Amino acid sequence: MKWNAAEFAPIPEEWFRGDTLNELGPGTPDAEMEALLLEADVRSWFGGTPADAAMAEACRAGLLLRWDCLEASHRISQQNPTTTGSYWHGIMHRREPDFSNAKYWFRRVGDHPVFEQLAVEARQCAAGAPESSLSRDLASWSEWDPFAFVDWSAQCLRDPSQGADLCRQVALLEWRLLFAYCHAAARGTAP
Repeated sequence: MKWNAAEFAPIPEEWFRGDTLNELGPGTPDAEMEALLLEADVRSWFGGTPADAAMAEACRAGLLLRWDCLEASHRISQQNPTTTGSYWHGIMHRREPDFSNAKYWFRRVGDHPVFEQLAVEARQCAAGAPESSLSRDLASWSEWDPFAFVDWSAQCLRDPSQGADLCRQVALLEWRLLFAYCHAAARGTAP
């Protein structure tokens, strides 16, 4: 996915953290960004009242995850009754790490609209990555498997030599695709 944070203006580009890879685990929350994101009026991100308020809040949950603010993201995604809210919830638990709970939330997601593109781009990412157990496995996926990715995240946390850098890159790719989907849905332009 070609990522251009400027497409999401007026959300400030620096809020997306560029190409910084998040940890597979919880990371260290940025309290300053957490306060800023929680205080922000999401209407300003969409030039007025968003077409879909739940997806606008999903954008907030995603940005909080990007800054390792898992608890704040959790509070928001937990209140979002959509499959996309469940998706953010699953990612949060995967990073927590609470892998069985992550799988519970991914079961609630079902087949999400970003899965098809995510599978394609994860295979491309794996093809360009150094050889690892994860790169070989991802290269064979014909469709996105969030449960297998939870397992890979757990394995790479235990043994980074299994492909932890690739796992982090794919997690960022997943984050970007899901955020873009939420943003389009909040604007009323999602397919």
